[in-house]
Amino acid sequence: MKEFNNIISNVVNNDVFMSLQNINHHGITRYNHSMRVAYYTYRITKTLKLNFEEATEAALLHDFFIDEVDCENKLFKLRRHPKYALENASKYFDLTELEKDIILTHMFPITFTPPKYLESWIVDIVDDVSAIYEKIYCIRKELNAACMFLFILLINYLK
Repeated sequence: MKEFNNIISNVVNNDVFMSLQNINHHGITRYNHSMRVAYYTYRITKTLKLNFEEATEAALLHDFFIDEVDCENKLFKLRRHPKYALENASKYFDLTELEKDIILTHMFPITFTPPKYLESWIVDIVDDVSAIYEKIYCIRKELNAACMFLFILLINYLK
């Protein structure tokens, strides 16, 4: 964990990045989602002896945008947000070509541009799996709450 924390320290010490803690994303915060993607990217890329430092930092920045994409069309939002994240990350950090590719292509195939690097593919897949896990977790919590509510109603009805 110490090595992971050292890699991400430059990003998490940025006040603008930390504001992601206040933005809902997949039922959790955008900050927590980004941390999950960065952590698993770190573990996988380090194990595969890839460029885990740049991959981890880029994974942390893959959804680094504050304002929601201004459009009602959900598909358009999905296609545009990597560009917003790249523009925003470039304002605050010096990004390598690998990091730019990771951020810009993390929504493939929705964005049509395939990743150039293995690290980019890994972030794309880790992001997808994380988003699915987070959605399922939130739905499960909502279902548990609904079941508890129905159970309480049933108990009160049977009294």
